[in-house]
Amino acid sequence: MSRKWLVETIALLLFILFVYAATSKLVDYKHFSFQIDAQPLDNRFTPWIVFGIPGLEFVIAAMLIYKRTLMAGLWASLILMVIFTVYIILIQLNYFGKIPCSCGGVISQLNWTQHLFFNLFFVFISIAGIILHRKQQQDKQDNGTILAS
Repeated sequence: MSRKWLVETIALLLFILFVYAATSKLVDYKHFSFQIDAQPLDNRFTPWIVFGIPGLEFVIAAMLIYKRTLMAGLWASLILMVIFTVYIILIQLNYFGKIPCSCGGVISQLNWTQHLFFNLFFVFISIAGIILHRKQQQDKQDNGTILAS
């Protein structure tokens, strides 16, 4: 299996995740807004969060489909998934008390432990994508250097 194919598969999985998550949040805007209000944040931030998170997810998804922005998209995916994962860990440690899941669609049906493993999977593939893409770029540079010699 080639690195290019693996990187493209990882980017596609992340793309699907972010487009699905953002779309499901916006389709059920009222429910998502209600769930964000129930988070341990100042409710003045709710309008920003309700549009900001899906907007960010769409931007990251777009970055994952262009060669020029793929590496930045993989890094952005990793950072966002790590933030979400740390938040879930804090919830599981009961740091905030009882918190409802503000994810949309079928993802919101997961319990917190399932959610943690779901997120860890996407953290892992983001890291794998970054490593594989770097190696792919390095191979291209090495081949270019050999051909130029």
